[in-house]
Amino acid sequence: MVPIVVGLGLLVACNRASSPGATATAHATVAFGDGSTLAVRVADTPGERETGLMHVMVLPENDGMAFVYDAPSTDTYWMKDTLIPLSIAFVGADGTILAIRDMPPCTAEPCPTYGADGPFTMAVEANIGWFGQHGVRVGDRARLEAPA
Repeated sequence: MVPIVVGLGLLVACNRASSPGATATAHATVAFGDGSTLAVRVADTPGERETGLMHVMVLPENDGMAFVYDAPSTDTYWMKDTLIPLSIAFVGADGTILAIRDMPPCTAEPCPTYGADGPFTMAVEANIGWFGQHGVRVGDRARLEAPA
């Protein structure tokens, strides 16, 4: 009986680790100029931004994470301990997408870093290719909306 209990405990731990943005609890939507929307968890504290989508095993098709900053940032992102390939869109203070980067999982250190072409106030991660598949491009507009 003990091995079954231990096995169930491990299964629960794996499911918790595979949920998007386990540390980010606020939910919102990012709306893009073309009408596309992405459901996101909001990472707006240093700890939430540091953890991001690390250890996530599956990200639903139209889900992602929005990293929100109080002031313009030039932070860079990396894929250490991130298991799924992602795309990231960097959004300036005026809501214009400054850059979109594809980020494969990091398999060996040092991990590459990914940044914008200027200061940004929001970075939005989605499954790799999501922005291109939805016609979202550099120069388009993006805004964070509270859930309905």
